[in-house]
Amino acid sequence: MPIQLNYRIATLTLITMFIQALCTSQSLAQPYPSRAIRIVVPFTPGGTTDIIARVVSSRLNEVLGVQIIIDNRPEAAGNIGAEIVAKAKPDGYTLLMGHVGTLAVNPALYLKMPYDPQRDFSPISLVTLVPSLLVVHPALPVRSVKDLVTLAKSRPNELAYGSTGSGGTPFLAVEYFKVLTKTKILEVPYKGAAPLTTGLLAGENQLTITGIPALITQFRSNRLRGIAVSSAKRSSAIPELPTIAESGVTGYEATSWYGIVAPAHTPNDIINRLHTEIVNGMKHPNASDHLKSQGAEPETNSPTQFLTLIKDETTRWAKVIQATGVKPQ
Repeated sequence: MPIQLNYRIATLTLITMFIQALCTSQSLAQPYPSRAIRIVVPFTPGGTTDIIARVVSSRLNEVLGVQIIIDNRPEAAGNIGAEIVAKAKPDGYTLLMGHVGTLAVNPALYLKMPYDPQRDFSPISLVTLVPSLLVVHPALPVRSVKDLVTLAKSRPNELAYGSTGSGGTPFLAVEYFKVLTKTKILEVPYKGAAPLTTGLLAGENQLTITGIPALITQFRSNRLRGIAVSSAKRSSAIPELPTIAESGVTGYEATSWYGIVAPAHTPNDIINRLHTEIVNGMKHPNASDHLKSQGAEPETNSPTQFLTLIKDETTRWAKVIQATGVKPQ
């Protein structure tokens, strides 16, 4: 082959490589975010986790200028959805709407976890604290915690509570309640908060304790009777209801928390950008006022503080679960 032809081929090859490298560098240099962000919600639509995720997504959509996609991936007490995010590319485009169950409780409930909450995620920020509401079917002849405990003790294993499965808020809250009150109440599991509520309204079970946002509409319309809230202090959304602790169950507190995490090894500049926008977003009246009206309390923190919370809550709930006698699956 002529030397001149070889030279031309070599030159064209170098030019092609240069153009490809230039395109790649320009692509890498694109500011974050440059496309849609997916927030995985590891529970069904209509539940507390889903409601909070949509508030967060609305604020992020406004400030980041890209579409925020809510991807509901229920089943296995949130483990399926959490695993998807744990194994996703750490580029800031797949996030998890985590909560106390998926990030702190499940390791004590499952022998083989598909992810490690402390190893496989980069915490971004806590978003909100959510007290739970103890409600009963209106046909149940109880109007206070004392009434419920008395009835449950007189009818052991006859009353049933609705849950979303092991690791879900209702399961944890009621099992803890049973330990402290020494009552025997059966569990009726459902595949999410929405079918749980439907079952409760239909009389398939008699009571539940779950996040206020998922029940507040039925409570306000008197379709379900509210008895008490699970937090250490009364809820600002429904201050007329006492706490379970002040109703006689000393030491009871089961407040759920929710926060956003990304896959481990997500670049710090992306974590910092998301943290800033989430913190600012939760301060905006459109978000904070809406959450408060639903019984949630906006609460943010730093990535380091969020990791500390996850570690502390993992230890706390492991002790609670051990006390309930529930065996890991």
